Amino acid sequence: MSVAIRLSRGGSKGRPFFNIVVADKRVRRDGRFIERLGFYNPTAKEGEEGLRIAQDRLTYWVGVGAQTSPTVDRLVKQAAAKTTAAA
Repeated sequence: MSVAIRLSRGGSKGRPFFNIVVADKRVRRDGRFIERLGFYNPTAKEGEEGLRIAQDRLTYWVGVGAQTSPTVDRLVKQAAAKTTAAA
């Protein structure tokens, strides 16, 4: 089974909200998933949390061979830059 770490869309029309999930590559985008690793809210207002990723679980899944999508790759780098800037 090949596993992907990708975004699954939620929210209403015009107000997107994405869950970062681990899913079988063959399953449709918003279909069944194995584990939810976090979320991404592109429309988050100032002061709201726009991105959260469970780094420990992400490291585990990448370690066992899960492929991250290009967008999730970008978000992981963005989250890492934010945590190093805050520290």
